[in-house]
Amino acid sequence: MQQDEETCSTRDKILETALRLFSKEGYLGATTREIAREAGVAEVTLFRHFPSKETLFEETINANSFLPALKGLMPGIRQMPYGEALAMIAKSFLEILALRKDTVKIMQAEMQRYPEKIQKIYHAFIDEMVNTLASYFGEMHGKGSLREFDTELAARSFFGMFFSYFNAEEILLRKNYRHIDADKTVREFVDIFVRGTLK
Repeated sequence: MQQDEETCSTRDKILETALRLFSKEGYLGATTREIAREAGVAEVTLFRHFPSKETLFEETINANSFLPALKGLMPGIRQMPYGEALAMIAKSFLEILALRKDTVKIMQAEMQRYPEKIQKIYHAFIDEMVNTLASYFGEMHGKGSLREFDTELAARSFFGMFFSYFNAEEILLRKNYRHIDADKTVREFVDIFVRGTLK
């Protein structure tokens, strides 16, 4: 039992350190040697938990992306009115983006230079996030609440609206000269989306 806890603690420490260094130096800049050193473990210990740098990156993204939060929200929002459910998803999405701002910034800057395997990992987690929301739209359509539309494209559009807002405010720093309130943005974007998808 104690060994399992130590293993879990070591793994968590490596993931936490990897997130910090990937966010600061990017996937290309952060080395497994440096991550292991900063986490206080031997590099061989890192590779016992994560067989490759690609695997470590994938686990870091999966653990710290919006996907776990979205999956955690899904059971509760199924019982909520449609507009309220979408507002909750949007607010949570913006909160996670704000927490991971440095990671988003460096990944956007580096994406063109990533190896193909890393690009696939990144897009796979985006696809799973989109599919999770698309399945919710499908359920709502099945209940007769929503009109006929492509649920995957709708999910991409929904996340795209809020990512665009976040990108303009936090990455391009529009907030320094013309800030648009996040709560107002959520209300307006959700209202537009709801009007376009309800029957």
